[in-house]
Amino acid sequence: MPDIASLDPGHWIRTMTTRQQLQGPLRRLVEVTALAPLSLLLLPLLALALLMTTACASQPVKREPAVYFPPAPALPRLQFLTSFNGLKDIEEQSGFDRFVVGEKLNLELDKPYGVGMHDGKIYVCDTNTTVVVLDLEKKQFSSMAGAVGPGRLSQPVNISIEADGTKYVSDPVRGQVVVFDKDDAYLRSIGEPGTWKPVDAVPFGDRLYVADNANGLVKVFDKLSGELLKTIGDKGDPAERLDRPTNLAFDAKGDLYVTDIGRFQVVRFDRDGHFQAMIGKAGDSPGHFARPKGTAVDREGRLYAVDAAFNNVQIFSPEGRVLMFFGDGGLGRGGLMLPAKVAIDEQNVGYFRSYAAPGFEIEYLVLVTSQFGDRKVSVYGFGHEKGKHYPTEEELRKEIDEKRRRDLEKLEAEKAKNETPATPAPPGTPPAAEKPPTGKTELP
Repeated sequence: MPDIASLDPGHWIRTMTTRQQLQGPLRRLVEVTALAPLSLLLLPLLALALLMTTACASQPVKREPAVYFPPAPALPRLQFLTSFNGLKDIEEQSGFDRFVVGEKLNLELDKPYGVGMHDGKIYVCDTNTTVVVLDLEKKQFSSMAGAVGPGRLSQPVNISIEADGTKYVSDPVRGQVVVFDKDDAYLRSIGEPGTWKPVDAVPFGDRLYVADNANGLVKVFDKLSGELLKTIGDKGDPAERLDRPTNLAFDAKGDLYVTDIGRFQVVRFDRDGHFQAMIGKAGDSPGHFARPKGTAVDREGRLYAVDAAFNNVQIFSPEGRVLMFFGDGGLGRGGLMLPAKVAIDEQNVGYFRSYAAPGFEIEYLVLVTSQFGDRKVSVYGFGHEKGKHYPTEEELRKEIDEKRRRDLEKLEAEKAKNETPATPAPPGTPPAAEKPPTGKTELP
């Protein structure tokens, strides 16, 4: 049986050109013709594969029911669009290819944390491997090209991407922030290994702000030279100092939001490091945190904050009042399993519009990573239903407060109902005699 190399080179090149121009069953026929000697031996099986491919292609695409947050009957603000777990979710493979060469190896994300998006590519920090690139345009799943040699990563935790495509990857095991250019080529490294633990790095202006988890502060570097300029969160009133900062985000005004897992809060500073406010506190109700992680701020100043214990993302107003949450724990569509990072993207909405339910208009994307389950990167669309009036944030806040008041009243009523009142003594019963002192302390 002749192999590909033994075929007429000119015929092979002409056939390859034809394959690039043709699609569907006709392309399959050209592929069979190009390999005439091989097809004579496998003609019955190839014909079967062709029929199977044609049949599969004719099947209508089934649209899954929309998953909204908040759920009906409330007006939806976010729709779960899709999720990615590995190679099978991004790379296309035809029925013919599967028949001839077998199924491709199903490479999957292992334990992702940081995520970002730029120019049709989703960059995922897989903490047990490297930065993985999901190219939506080329439909490819690969490792970041520059993360070799001097750009090699040990444990990438977080990634931030500037508008020009420059990428900053925080690697606490390597002990540096590693910088890559718009083409994913290695540029430089920032920080001295062994003296700190960089877990997130976010640029703003000509500076780079880095969360140092080991020393309980944020370091501010010159973005180009790597010179340390100042520190934030390690001075002043003890109540305003950082404990274990883990994630950073900036709003449009330049205020810095720091997730502090040691304080169970998100702390807001101005860009020069002056304390502004605290958001949330330890607890298990809306507006509280148990295990806070990644944060992001949208163009309206709303804060998105991940909580790995609640398996959700809470959304706060610019004033720090909780507005809603989304995600919920579970393996179903829209669920999160130990979520880690949230990122907001306005530039790549076009890649996901086809997932939106009829009548739901996407304004921007919200990406959330999960460290377990089969939906490691979930993509949501923040938006609105066309033609519907949505309440203002003030109206929404009042609605939340009213719901909380009703829930508390219901809880108190159930508590009172379950309490058994003491049976009153019959009339004329003398009071019980007091116990004589024993000289011992009675425990409550």
